[in-house]
Amino acid sequence: MSMAAIGLIAGMALGFAGYFGGFAAFILVAALGAVGYVAGRFLEGDFDPGDFFRSHGGSRGDDRRGMR
Repeated sequence: MSMAAIGLIAGMALGFAGYFGGFAAFILVAALGAVGYVAGRFLEGDFDPGDFFRSHGGSRGDDRRGMR
């Protein structure tokens, strides 16, 4: 399924939720959609859970390499 079709389906789902359920339903559907997206990417093997917890570099002053 193309990304455009997936976007269309997601937009229609959010539109129906917003129209029939109000703003709270819109937010709930959007949040559950995001959770489903992350779970799907994890199951496909596109990323691992450590990506959320791993440091991505940068200097925070606590780098002790070279110090004894």
